[in-house]
Formats: sequence, C-alpha cells, structure tokens
Amino acid sequence: MSVSTPGRARVGRPADRAGARRATTLAFAAQGLSVAAVYTTVPAVTEHLRLSPLLTTATLVGVALTAGVGSFLGLAAVRVAGPVATTRGALLTAATALTLVGWAPGTATVICAYVLFGLAAGTLDVGINTRAASVERAYGRSVFGSFYTAWSVGGVLAALLTAGAARLDRPVGEGLAVQAGVLLAVAVCLRTHTLPSVQVPSAQPPLERGLWLRLLPFGLVLLVVYVVDSTVSAWSSVYLRQTLDASLTVAPMAYAAYQAGTVVGRATVDRLVQRVGTVAVVRTAALVVAGALVGMAAAPSWPVAVLAAGVVGLGASVPAPLCLASAARLRPAASETVLARLNLFNYAGVVTGGAVSGLLGSTGEFRLAYAAPAALAVLVLTGARHFTRPPGTSET
Repeated sequence: MSVSTPGRARVGRPADRAGARRATTLAFAAQGLSVAAVYTTVPAVTEHLRLSPLLTTATLVGVALTAGVGSFLGLAAVRVAGPVATTRGALLTAATALTLVGWAPGTATVICAYVLFGLAAGTLDVGINTRAASVERAYGRSVFGSFYTAWSVGGVLAALLTAGAARLDRPVGEGLAVQAGVLLAVAVCLRTHTLPSVQVPSAQPPLERGLWLRLLPFGLVLLVVYVVDSTVSAWSSVYLRQTLDASLTVAPMAYAAYQAGTVVGRATVDRLVQRVGTVAVVRTAALVVAGALVGMAAAPSWPVAVLAAGVVGLGASVPAPLCLASAARLRPAASETVLARLNLFNYAGVVTGGAVSGLLGSTGEFRLAYAAPAALAVLVLTGARHFTRPPGTSET
C-alpha cells in the first residue's frame, strides 16, 4: 500500500505492483475477518448479556449507520494521510472494538463497542477500496475480485475461530481477543509500496450532479447485494440457533459456508469476466442468489440451510467488486470520492437488510426474511447492462 494518493508515485522509490497488491490483499482479509468476528458472535454476546431481540436488531442496524459515517471519515483521512495510514488506523480501532465487545460488562459498554466498530469498518472500506482501484489501474486488468476473495477467506477463518471457541466452551471474549490480535498484527505488518505511474486525464470535469445518475445503476445493484449479505451475515447464526435449533458451535457454520461460497465466486470472477463478459456474469449471479435464498428460507434443517447459504455466497460475491471497479472507472483521478458516494448504497443495503431481517426474526419469521430478498434479483438483472469492462478485456 502507499501513503500517497492514488495515481501519484513517491520519487526515489521503485514501483512495486506485486507488493502493493499483496498488502492490499492482506488488508481486505483483515476486514473480512473483523466483520465475521462481529456477526458470528452475536448469539453468544446476546445470550451472555441477555440482550433482547429488538435491542440486538437496533444495535446491528446502528453498526451499519455508523459505518456510513465512518465512510466519510475515511474519505477525509485518505485525502489527508493516504490509504495506508487510513487502513492502519482503522484496523487498530477495529481491534480495540472487538476486544471491548468480547469483554463488555454490560449493555451500555457493548453498544459503544459496536458503534466504534462501525466507524472503523466504514473508514476501512474507503481506504482499502481506494487502494484496490489504484492497484487495478496499475495492472491494467480486472483484479478487484482477488481482493474480495481475500475478504471472504478472512470471513471463513473468523467463523471457524468462533465455532472452535464455542466448541471448547471458551468465553466469547477470548475468541474475539484472538481475532483482535490478528488485526493488530496486520496493521503492524503493512508495508508501503509505490505503484507505477498510471496515465489519467490531467483535467477531469468536477464531480457534477450527473455523477449520481451514473452511479445509480451500480448503487441499486450494490444495495441489493448488501441487503442479501446483511441478511445472511448478520442473522444466519441467529437463524440457525433460534429457528433450526442449532448449537452455538454449529450456528456460525452458515456464515462460514456463505463466505466459502464467496471465496469460490470471487476467485473465479476475474476470469469469468474476461471469458463471457461482465453483464453475463452479473445476471447469472443474480439468478443463482434468488434460487439459493428460496432454498435457505425453506430449509427443513440446519445442514440444508448451511448448504444453501454457501450457494448464496457463490452468487452474491460477484456483483460487488464489479460494481466498485466499474464505478471507480467513472472518475479515475477521484476514485476515493466516487467510492465514498457509492458506499452510501452499501450501507443503505446493510441497514435495510439488517433491520428487516432482525425485525422479522424477532417475531419468529426468519424464513420470510430469507425468501423476500429473492424478489430483488430483478433490480440486479436490469442494472447489469450498465457495467463496464475492465481495461484489456473485451465483452462478448
């Protein structure tokens, strides 16, 4: 990663695309781990502190709302200090928040810890996605998918750590402390790499109002993706625990399967884009997600729900990195601003999915919470035609 803003290289330091890509990949994995650590421990934290279902729902929605605020903090931080400093600071803050969540003595403390995590997650979003856009420009081809593959791998590892801690009957605080330690290690290990200079227009038009209209198709797709993601990520553990009578050890498995599916999807998305085109990939992903959500809603037992969650992850993993990459190409010299605006749709989806699913779940209707988002696939199908091809590829 680099302390310089995208597109500018520090004089006297050799360009190192591979190093920048490795550092960015590591940061994405750390963020995926941190998000999974929060979501998969919700049942354990809720039972330990005896939080009501409505309070749990409100708290998770609050995480999404504060992440939106964190997105604008991240934008300001990237402009002042660059993405590497922004990423380090956000990782350190997230590590602190995870520790507080795990060892919170009461309701007020845990709510503050979740809010702190939301701010860190939003800031981290802008830092790592801005850097990812710069790395993709330097490579001249689609590489966004590989970063989100690392995000998903981090999520799988965190879910397995949560399940392992529950299996060993360890306090939730111990498991979260281990995962906070991983974030701390990543923050310390990040190194600065200079990207080669990439030619971008020297005088681009300002970010006019029309940019919102050009972002709208990507925003709607991203909103749907994160409604689905929030429904599965935030509530699948609770769904397995409350509706399908899974143990605390088994409850995180749906999240693990979901993220494992995203690993497969994101590991193949760049090649699929080059082979069949972005539009076809996004539309196919939408249909896969719709069918898998119906299967998850109708699951008679937790193993079926876990399998369906994996298929949801396979399809839902594809549109987000392609959205971000296409949007960043609208204004290459101001990608951090474009991505910060696009993140508003991200957080709107997280809030909507988390709130609706949580409210339905608190009334015993978790199955409906998974069936309803399937209908939103039509928005993805219609928005797919606006996706642009990465440099060096050709659409079919």
